[in-house]
Amino acid sequence: MQATVNLYSNKKGELNNFLSRFYNTNLEIYDNLRWEKKYANPLELAEIIGIYIDNFDNYNITMWISLDKNVFISISEDNANDVIKYLYERYPY
Repeated sequence: MQATVNLYSNKKGELNNFLSRFYNTNLEIYDNLRWEKKYANPLELAEIIGIYIDNFDNYNITMWISLDKNVFISISEDNANDVIKYLYERYPY
């Protein structure tokens, strides 16, 4: 199973601004209020979770991740570090 990141926003252009800054390019997804990406290596989630939390106050975005089928975890300032630690414990490669 691939790990999944879902980002949601109620504000048009917000996901484009965040992701364009994260990927250092313009993704041109101005009208999208939802974005999803699948990762073959779940450890890659740690980077986007870290960037999301570092910019939590700058964007009106919510993040959910899935490591197991039909199980989603909401990422917040309170649990981000624990989720990242869990990723490295669960996938120690």
